[in-house]
Parts: sequence; C-alpha cells; structure tokens
Amino acid sequence: MKFQISNFKSQILLWLLLAAAGLALYAWGAPVNPPGFFIDESSVAYNAHAIAQTGKDEHGEAWPLYFRAFGDYKNPTYVYLLAAVFRVTGPNVAAARYLSATLGVLAALALGLLGVRLTGCRRAGLLTFLAALLTPWLFELSRVVVEVAAYPLAVALFLLATRRAASKEAWGLADSAFVAAALALVTYTYSTGRLFGPLLALGLALLLTTRARVRPLLTTWALYGLALVPLYVYHQRNPEALTKRFNYLTYVTPESGYAEDAWEFVKHFAGNLNPWRLLVTGDVNNYQIVSVPGAAPVAFASFALALFGAWLALRAVRRDAWWRLFFYGLAASVVPASLTNDYFHMLRLAALPVFLVALCAPALAWLVERRSKTLVVLVVLMLAQGAVFRWQFERFAGSPWRRHMYDAEYPSKLLPAALAASPREVHLADSTSVPGYVQALWYGAAWGLPPETFVRLRADEPAPAGAVVVTTEDVRPRCRLLAESEPYAVCATEGPPRVPRPLADADFRAELRALDIPARVAAKSRVEIRVAVRNAGGAVWLARERGLSPLQLSAANHWLDALGNVVTNDDGRGALPRDLRPGEETEINFAVNAPRGPGDYLLEIDMLQEGASWFALKGSKTLRVPVRVE
Repeated sequence: MKFQISNFKSQILLWLLLAAAGLALYAWGAPVNPPGFFIDESSVAYNAHAIAQTGKDEHGEAWPLYFRAFGDYKNPTYVYLLAAVFRVTGPNVAAARYLSATLGVLAALALGLLGVRLTGCRRAGLLTFLAALLTPWLFELSRVVVEVAAYPLAVALFLLATRRAASKEAWGLADSAFVAAALALVTYTYSTGRLFGPLLALGLALLLTTRARVRPLLTTWALYGLALVPLYVYHQRNPEALTKRFNYLTYVTPESGYAEDAWEFVKHFAGNLNPWRLLVTGDVNNYQIVSVPGAAPVAFASFALALFGAWLALRAVRRDAWWRLFFYGLAASVVPASLTNDYFHMLRLAALPVFLVALCAPALAWLVERRSKTLVVLVVLMLAQGAVFRWQFERFAGSPWRRHMYDAEYPSKLLPAALAASPREVHLADSTSVPGYVQALWYGAAWGLPPETFVRLRADEPAPAGAVVVTTEDVRPRCRLLAESEPYAVCATEGPPRVPRPLADADFRAELRALDIPARVAAKSRVEIRVAVRNAGGAVWLARERGLSPLQLSAANHWLDALGNVVTNDDGRGALPRDLRPGEETEINFAVNAPRGPGDYLLEIDMLQEGASWFALKGSKTLRVPVRVE
C-alpha cells in the first residue's frame, strides 16, 4: 500500500514537473516572438482592455456577446478571459501572450488526462501530454493573442467530459452539465465552433446504447439549447453579423448548384486531410499568422502513433460507443473549414490536431504495456523533431515577412515618429482593407496615453492642414513623409484638403494598354491584372484624397462574351495612384473576378470618374483583351 501511495505521488510530481516544463517551453520568448503584434491581436487586446476598464467595447457597447472589429466579429470567450487578466496586470503584450501560452499547456494537460482515462495507463497519459506539447500546430496556436488560442482546450474538454459520461451506464445531471458546458465553450470560442458545436451535439446520439441514457442525453441537449439562446437572440438582432464573413469565404453561393457544391466539399474535405500537408508543407497561405514556412504542423512520430492508435480504436468501436463519437467528431472537425475556399487553413482546422494527439494514447499504452523498444525510438524522434521545429520557429522570428505581418515596426518606429511630431494629437486615416487605427489605440492604451491623443478620421474625411497622420492609404497626395513601414506611413499633411471637380467632357480621354493580363484564368478565381493608363485629355487628373473619395478616378472592368455582350458589368476597381498631368502615364494594379462559366471572354477595361461618368460614354476608347476561362 505504501508503495502504491509513493508511486502515485511520484506520478503526480512528474505531471507537475512536465506541466511546469511545458509552460516554460510555451512561454519562453512569447512577448517578442512573433515580433510586434498582429492587427487581430491588437483588436482583441484593445477590446479586452476596454472591457476590463469600463465594461464596454471599443464602440461603447456594454458587455457584448460578440465584439465588432473592422467588419468582423470576435468571439467572446478569449476576450473576456484576457479582460480578467488585464484587470490584474494592466494592458501589455507579455500578459496577453502568456495567457495564450497557458491555454496551450492546459490543452496539452487535458489531452494527457484524456489519455489516462482512455487507457488506464498513467505513463501513456504522460506521453500523450508530451506529444501534445511537442505538436508544432498546437504550439503555434498558443503563440498568438486571438480567439483560436483557446479552441484546442475547449475541444479537449469536450472529449474529457464525454469520456467521463460514456464510462457510466447512465450519466447524471453533473455529467450532462459538464458536456453541455464543453459544447458551449466550443461554440462560443471560435467561429468554426458555431457549426462544429451543434455537429458534436448531434453526435452525442451515438452514445445512446441503452434506454437508461435517453434521459441524460435529452437533459444534455436541453442544457446546450439554453446555452445557445444568447447566440440565437444576437443573430436575430444582428442578422449578418455572424454570417457575413462566411459568405465572403465560402464557395457556396446562390448561383452555385447542389452538385457543384457537393463536389467542392469533397475536394476540400480530402485536401484538408492530405497527409502531405500535415507532415510537410502545412498551410501555404501567405497571410497565415501562425504557420512557419517549411515546418510540418504534425510530427512524424505523432502521426505514426495516431495511425496505429486509430487502428486499435477502430477495433474497439463495436464495444465502446465513445470511440464512435470520437471518429464522428474527428470527421466533423474538418467540415467547417471544408466549406470555405481555402485548402488546409490551420486556424479553421484548429480542432483537428486535438483529435490526432488523442489517437496517440491507445498506441502509447500498447507500446508501454509491451515495453517495446519502438516506444523509445518514437519518443526520441518526437523530441528531435520538436527541437528542430523550435529552432525553425526562433529562426523565422526575425524574417522580414514575419516582422511585416506582425507590424513589428509600429511601436518601435512609426508611433514614436508620430508622437515626436505631434505628441497631443495624431490623426488616423485607414484604407478599407487595412484598419490600422486599432494598432494606435492598443499601443496608446499599453503606453498609458490619453485616449484623446488619437483622432480617427471617417472613411471620406480628409486630414486637416498641418496634421500628423498615421495612414494605411496607398495614395497620399498631401503627404510629407516622416516614417514608413508597409502598409503604414506617418505623414505631415501639406496644404488644405483638395476639392475634386467633375472633368469636362473633352477631358474624359484615356489611352490604355495591357501590361500583365493572363490569357487563361480559372473560373470564379480572383486575378490580379496590371494596365498602363495615359492621360489623353487636357486637364490634370487628381488622385483620391481618402478611401472611395467623391469624383475619384479609377480603372475598372467589365466581362463580355465573345460577341461583345455584357456578362458582368462593373467588376473590379483600381484607383489612380498619383496625380496625372496631360500626356503622363502611370500603372494601375487591381483585381478582377473571373466569370463562373468556362469559355472565351473579353475583358474590357475603361477609366471612370466616380459619380460622374465612364470614359467610354464620353467617346474614349476602351481596352479589350481576350481571356479564356477554364
């Protein structure tokens, strides 16, 4: 008996030591790697600070369920957790990043405990915990201050809660409450959870193996249904808030057919489970904030263990209903990401590594029981690949691309330049695509600056003469540059705001020629094109002042069929990048959207003055380029 108690204490001590080592591993260097603060991190952190201070978000809404942030809506779980942290520490990057690191270690700990519950083997649980800590995908998710950092923990808690319930003939009210709470966490923690949570709730029916479980299952569904009431009410009051971004990201449109959508889903589902992406390439999205180019999201040893564990678990499916729920959940975890245009988007697939690590537990228990030397080899390989990944992660921190993605020069170069020129009032002017204002608000809060230091300009409001402006506009006609780091610039405005005027009919004259227009494009694809534009009129063309300025000049396009009939009217836009005098030429880059159907088309490009006229309507000649849509 004494030996058993001593052994138990040793196991607990080992768990605590591993947890401490894991926290040290995840927290080491977190405030400075990644360098700077990604714009979504600043949005989450600033709203958490606002909640901690006033109970209101950046827009003045008290205790919101979702946080409106530059056209998107942030989920509540992480923001309120961070608000609680900031209530104690005050707003700072280190505290925010340490919260994410802690959530990552807790997710690994939950997976380790799940391993013990699944196998009854503490050593297998400890090794599952180690596998989770060394999984690059889970580590990367814990390095950013965004909602998804809490998502693996929510999914792991669901697996723990359902395993505990499924181990009983008929689970009690407490078990139903735990499962429902875990489902609510999944639903409210990350955007994909709004679909994944209900899918998991439906999957609970797989646990219905006896009549004794009917009542507990109905109780669980009822409690989860109550948890969804706030979401339902919010959606009714804000119909587009929770669906607008999905509508932008998905291939499912009113024009697409059921068969077409089904085929797209099958392709994306298979692509999201592609082992090559899991083990080699990872997420190839250039704007992915968590992935390290060339680093595999999942370790080879962990993947081998997961495959073997899946084989062992499938053998237990008939006698253990929980494994049926598990494999259903694994498949369901890929569904939300498979409804969007991207392939293998690591954030939208954030639940997948939780299931893969959980599958390691049966394999590890089998190897531990047999004292197999293979176990030692796999653990050594796991540690080696974990060390290589950490070296890659640290090495990539200083890369120009990562510093650009995380706006690393904003606090070190841009904001100091703006405050040195105008310490009491800095204007913020943003393009529609880069809402950089939140960086100023966040760093202002972290540095203790008065809120009135920053004056945010409306989308169509020009900066006053002599103002210091931090802007993300790519066209800056009155700018005396003080500092720059793409996409930001610090300007001292020179002269009063310009008053645009409609061009005279004789000045609607342009000569256009193609510089970079592909001859073949994929149907429904978004394609960047480049054209040269010459001012063939007699007046100066003024570049825009702000955003979609009144009377601004732009290049734009239509799509015509082979006979010249309009297929798509008024598609893409590219603003005039600078003032253009008569006889001068400039280049304009902009994106066009290829037609849905394959065939031969004409891409027609024209100039227009917003609110006045297309140049072609005044007699100017357009540019037509044949394009094959495949």
